[in-house]
Amino acid sequence: MSRIAANPIPYWASAGKTREVFDEAFNDFHAIGFTAVKADVPDDMTAVDYRSWIGRYGLAPSLSLFNSPFDDTVTVTGEVEKAKAFAGTQVALGLDRTMVSSMAVPARIEQPAVGAGFDEGRLSRAIDMCGEVCRALAAEGLRPLHHSHVGGVFETEHEITRLLDELGADVIGFGPDTGHLRWAGIDPAPFIERYADRLGGIHIKDVFPDFLTTADSDAADGGGAAGSYREKTASKRLWAEPGLGVVDFDAVLAAIPADYDGDFMIEVDEPSVDSKLESHRMSFAWARKALAGRIEE
Repeated sequence: MSRIAANPIPYWASAGKTREVFDEAFNDFHAIGFTAVKADVPDDMTAVDYRSWIGRYGLAPSLSLFNSPFDDTVTVTGEVEKAKAFAGTQVALGLDRTMVSSMAVPARIEQPAVGAGFDEGRLSRAIDMCGEVCRALAAEGLRPLHHSHVGGVFETEHEITRLLDELGADVIGFGPDTGHLRWAGIDPAPFIERYADRLGGIHIKDVFPDFLTTADSDAADGGGAAGSYREKTASKRLWAEPGLGVVDFDAVLAAIPADYDGDFMIEVDEPSVDSKLESHRMSFAWARKALAGRIEE
């Protein structure tokens, strides 16, 4: 049965991925009741040591994420080698899947969620490179799942569907982020339903209406207001704890197949409340109620 997992991103996003930072996060997660955490193995730690370390907090590893710009700043050969090394670590942790994402196109960090600087050639090359990386991950025993993320080369509905449809289910599965989809103007529920047979993981994230685009242009701050990805995140009026924003989670959960076997990973990049502990406590309480019958108790 699925677990409620946590991504400690608000702990390390500004403070860095240090042992001390993770210690704070893992202690908080243990106190709240989480049993799984996104598997981010420090560079100076083996998979065996990492599993033992998080185990001391009552945590087990949950699916992680392989990130690449998938552009001309990297090579296919280089990214494939990185993917093989990443897969080796994840498989050693006992995991059988990973999310795959792109999140660092400069023009889209400055002007997020609107497909800034679209380039057909770049998209085609990115799809091809992503396909090679996915095949490398699969060859090492790790099922790749595309993870939607504002700011990357696969940001808009057109770009994500191109990737998924052109590579096909045999090459890449689906691991959406409900908040990133919603921010990019994509209704998460029907999109998840469209690719439900490929769903292997999900990030549960909510979003306030303040910075949403297109259909949300009458939002409080005027949808699509100016500001970079980082500025909007830092405002504490972008990401919301589940149930506080505009994502229709009743519809999202209805779109997830009954036989879904992945975790439900809570991710609030920048909590809307002052305390990271309280943010995760709120999220966990919401998840236990909303996901009753789908999760380990």
